[in-house]
Amino acid sequence: MKKIHQILMVFLLLTVVSCQLKPKQQEAPRGQAWLEEMTIAQMQQGYAEGKFTIVQVVKAYLARIDSLDRHGPKLNSIITVNPEALKIAEVLDRERAAGKTRGPLHGIPVLLKDNIDTHDSMATTGGSRALMHSFPAADSYVARKLREAGAVILGKTNLSEWANFRSKFSSSGWSGAGGQTRNPYFPDCNPCGSSSGSGSAVSANLCMVAIGTETNGSIICPSNNNGIVGIKPTVGLISRAGIIPISFTQDTPGPMARTVTDAVITLGALTGIDLADSKTAASAGVAMMDYMKFLDAGSLKGKRIGLLKSAMGFHHRVDSLMMKQVEWLKAQGVEVVELKEVLDGKVEAASLEVMLYEFKDGLNNYFITLGKDAPVKNLEELIAFNKTDSVELRYFDQQLLLDANAKGPLSDPAYKKSLAVMLKGSQEMGVDLLIKRYGLDALMAPSGSPAWKTDLINGDHYLGGNTSWAAIPGYPSISVPMGMIDGLPVGISFIGKAWSEPVLIGIAYGFEQGTRARRMPQFLKPR
Repeated sequence: MKKIHQILMVFLLLTVVSCQLKPKQQEAPRGQAWLEEMTIAQMQQGYAEGKFTIVQVVKAYLARIDSLDRHGPKLNSIITVNPEALKIAEVLDRERAAGKTRGPLHGIPVLLKDNIDTHDSMATTGGSRALMHSFPAADSYVARKLREAGAVILGKTNLSEWANFRSKFSSSGWSGAGGQTRNPYFPDCNPCGSSSGSGSAVSANLCMVAIGTETNGSIICPSNNNGIVGIKPTVGLISRAGIIPISFTQDTPGPMARTVTDAVITLGALTGIDLADSKTAASAGVAMMDYMKFLDAGSLKGKRIGLLKSAMGFHHRVDSLMMKQVEWLKAQGVEVVELKEVLDGKVEAASLEVMLYEFKDGLNNYFITLGKDAPVKNLEELIAFNKTDSVELRYFDQQLLLDANAKGPLSDPAYKKSLAVMLKGSQEMGVDLLIKRYGLDALMAPSGSPAWKTDLINGDHYLGGNTSWAAIPGYPSISVPMGMIDGLPVGISFIGKAWSEPVLIGIAYGFEQGTRARRMPQFLKPR
């Protein structure tokens, strides 16, 4: 931990010194294997020592994308590669040469889920063929913050279409615009969604970090299936402005990375109050621009964590692995409290009702931001487009779009009642109650099952997980790899009350450093 801090906190000084001494540029590493499992700290050290330039790094990542995503195992995790990536890298290299760096993300290649607006030559599709030529008039808040931090946006990742809010059954990672994303461990297995491309690309080392979005499970599940770290922050910690919406109450972007440290560095770069997203006002006084100080490997000792037994039982081998890690946590000084409480089914039903109302309202408002040249101007036009398109309804229906379109405005009493039931049941009578009643620092449960075989006929074979516990109240959750089952990764989730990211980061980091459970994928053939 101390070494990571030293690298990240003094790399600005190293840059200045290296510029003054004008060391001879070393020959760039050949191929792409040298990028594998590299961390942000290692990349920044390489830049400072003149081992490689940002342009060389970007070229290597683009070559790796071509060899693994477009050819080879054909992961199909990326919809669009940014044609301006090398020009951006050149500018950032010049800044470094002049002794200027913007922070720890300077020159770090990042991918964005393709429901996050960028104002450049890349369309923002949401996975829909209706938006394949839709170019937003402005960067999303997330894209702007990343550019300001010096990150290189490499491209846009594939996703479950409309962030998996279209069909009542579907194959996660499939979209009309991008086709089916594959899992890098076994490409015939599913990456989960809706941030499927982000999860697959990060795991396959096609970028350093990626940004996903979650309404319920769309960061945590892909992190589980692809063996990476995913942070779903408290709703309001990061602005959703410029992100194609599902739910104003539950939506949030979040970082996905191979290590807790890299995810935490990225998280800090994205926080802030944004007048375009009223939810961010609640982050005043609790949000931070740097969460690095909470990366303490000794933070597990003395923690009291509740084990959500009701979020287990869907896979006996996952349960066995989970209980093995519970015993390990106890050996580190964690007091584990087994909880039998369940999330009320009425709460989950109310959440779906809220999403239907908010999806119609939010999506129609998003289409307005696209201006008079918007390819579709409302949900009704989108439904009509899908009926005439040759691909959109080939595998899956659009029942959720139809259900949402049938809803009235957000002034409807039915919406307000569902919102009240959902929030009280998941917050006051849910996570908050458990943490207070048992004196807990956090909750935990398996993030999900091993990846299932992708099936475009019958859809997903999702077995279980814990995502509703954090998603419905809008609370934070972090998924970390906890082991492998027959060559497929499985994660553990740590869940907390609102704005408890510092506590969860410490727990997740302590677990990661003690278990070192991530295994790099080998793109194995079907068994």
